[in-house]
Amino acid sequence: MDYDEALAKFEPVLGIETHIELGTASKMFCGCPTAFGAEPNTQVCPVCLGLPGSLPVTNHAAIEGIIKIGLALNCDIVEWCRFARKNYFYPDMPKNYQISQYDEPLCVEGHLDVEVEGETYRIGIERVHMEEDTGKSLHVGGSTGRIHGAEYSLVDYNRAGIPLVEIVTKPIPATGDRAPLVARAYATELRELVRSLGVSDVRMEQGSMRCDVNVSLMPRGAEKWGTRTETKNVNSLRSVERSVRSEIERQAGVLDAGGTIVQETRHFHEDTGRTTSGRSKEEAQDYRYFPEPDLVPMAPAREWVEELRATLPELPAARRGRIQREWNLSDLELRDVVNAGAVDLIEATVAQGTDAAAARKWWMNELSRRATEQGVELADLPITPEQVARVQAMISAGELNDKLARKVFEGVLAGEGGPDEVVAARGLKVVSDEGELSSVIDQVIAGNADVADKIRAGKVAAAGALVGAVMKATRGQADAGRARELILEKLGAS
Repeated sequence: MDYDEALAKFEPVLGIETHIELGTASKMFCGCPTAFGAEPNTQVCPVCLGLPGSLPVTNHAAIEGIIKIGLALNCDIVEWCRFARKNYFYPDMPKNYQISQYDEPLCVEGHLDVEVEGETYRIGIERVHMEEDTGKSLHVGGSTGRIHGAEYSLVDYNRAGIPLVEIVTKPIPATGDRAPLVARAYATELRELVRSLGVSDVRMEQGSMRCDVNVSLMPRGAEKWGTRTETKNVNSLRSVERSVRSEIERQAGVLDAGGTIVQETRHFHEDTGRTTSGRSKEEAQDYRYFPEPDLVPMAPAREWVEELRATLPELPAARRGRIQREWNLSDLELRDVVNAGAVDLIEATVAQGTDAAAARKWWMNELSRRATEQGVELADLPITPEQVARVQAMISAGELNDKLARKVFEGVLAGEGGPDEVVAARGLKVVSDEGELSSVIDQVIAGNADVADKIRAGKVAAAGALVGAVMKATRGQADAGRARELILEKLGAS
């Protein structure tokens, strides 16, 4: 069913469960390293494989990380909680159970405010709990990387046991046709918040942040919510938005045709923008939770919690407000800077002494364009804020102009060295020798006598053509402003 038609008949209710891998040096319950991209099954031990006789030990840094997340989400940090065993069989879960938290989570009753098209939505946080990640199955031989059509599967247990925080929202009603945008805004804001805490890199493309998106529909005017589906492991902000829109359209079509929605997990497909059925969704009792017998309950001291609260950095919403005031940005300009992932880069460039407007100009224009061309994130370009600040300093000193600066950036990005090395190697400095510049101007005037006559006759605007000729003759290395002054002086038009 068409999206607008679906929204005319049904009201969506959202719910989002987000898994975030913490960036600790070791796993949740053992000392195995957690480096991303290591050779398969090289970061495993008897504890994270659940071999007989092994015993888990809680990772202190991971507990600090989840408490910081809970505090930043305005949650209450409980005085007592404990781990449970969640029993199920997956080939990538070597123990046949996952150590998680069930009815006694560490952080409860929080909220996160997000803004969509000028309206603020308060997303209630039901719980934030600690668990361990599973391993990873690799399906070989198929066209999609999924098990369907694969010739065989391999299992990598490196990820099994990495600290995993699960953040569960309360149901999110009354979002109307903005439901996909609200879901994306929530995931965006949550990612920025966790990144600001420094407890995870939250790289969705590497799986360190994954969203399970719940959607249900109820007829307009009804009070009882519909049956929900859960689209699993959505790993980009764009896909979060698209998956919600797709599920609204699909469920509306099923309900409008007299069908019923099955409670199940679903898979989102980037190529089609659609979801397909996964498995029927288990209820909590199906997991046969029971208290983890090998770990003692946690009772975080109030003094410790307050010490961690005192370490929280300026959070994204407050930071954006400060930056908007300090950089004098409109709402639209601020949104563009945030969406480009340029806030940290610009702020670091400003910290090197660069004017905020100049720093924003380079990162949001020249460097954003190059990042797009290369298909990488802005922060992944091989150039640092210090190098951008150095280029701008050379411009301010009259050693470079904007055109030459772009060539310097080109050289730095190509790996030719820092700005000073690129300038020296390419001979890019502005022509500052007055005699050399004057000589070039004389040649340009002699070669463009008709234009010179117009300027002598009072058509000063024609000087632009001669300035352009000077810039061409000097390969863009002349000071355009000084060249114009000299041209007008020589032609008696100044």
